[in-house]
Amino acid sequence: MGSLSLPITIPMLELREAALAILANADVQSKVGQLAKLFNEYQAEQIALNISHSFDSQNLCLPGRPAQPDLVAPKFVPKRKMDTAEGRAVLWHSLAHIEFNAMNLALDAIWRFPNMPKAYYEDWLRVAKEEAYHFSLINAHLQSFGFCYGDFPAHNSLWEMVERTTDSVVARMALVPRTMEARGLDAVPEIRDRFQQIKDERAVEILEIILHDEIGHVLIGNRWFNFLCANENISPIVTYRELAEKYHAPTLRGPFNFDAREQAGFSAEELSLMETLSEKQKQVA
Repeated sequence: MGSLSLPITIPMLELREAALAILANADVQSKVGQLAKLFNEYQAEQIALNISHSFDSQNLCLPGRPAQPDLVAPKFVPKRKMDTAEGRAVLWHSLAHIEFNAMNLALDAIWRFPNMPKAYYEDWLRVAKEEAYHFSLINAHLQSFGFCYGDFPAHNSLWEMVERTTDSVVARMALVPRTMEARGLDAVPEIRDRFQQIKDERAVEILEIILHDEIGHVLIGNRWFNFLCANENISPIVTYRELAEKYHAPTLRGPFNFDAREQAGFSAEELSLMETLSEKQKQVA
């Protein structure tokens, strides 16, 4: 009688380790494809999740990014003029760069911070997948102008805030989705309306998708910021002010899209403070 062979157990890939590997990938299209695959495989329960493991990223260059675009100070980024095709391409390029960084910051939120609830990692995986989709939509539209991602200089302000908050998940939730990304809730409707005026229907469709999804992304930031504050029994309002000062967050500036911000989970007290701030800024102007 022949010996029985035991089945070989192949360890499952792990979500946070995979997120780090994808974050380090410098090829944009490969990164987008790997991220879509990771999302689908996690949904199919082909990917494990280890919330407690800590990773060593010292030998990695994060985030992986292509050689282009050149990263410059914000004042050196080309002006976004709507009256020429190239000016509109510059605008789309800046949006593509935002989405590329947003995809990276979601991946970073997955691998960097251990011992969060399972839902935290699943939320940020969905954000990463949707940001990659936004990038693909925008880059395809940019190509209709004869340009692609990397053809214009870009600034690195969003990722710089990610780097400042590597030591604190509560600071990351407070200052990246709730501050930097929430600016998109205020800015996108105005950009959409400008494209509506020139009857660029595809542009309007893309911006509607982005606005809808970004409300959900900021909501996720609010959810986990408030969760962390509740766990520590600290005031979200006071904590936000302290973190904004400690990590040198940009000053909030109106006008604010109050409807979108309410949908994105900002409290009535926060919205009231924003309204007061907006009125003061109008008086100074």
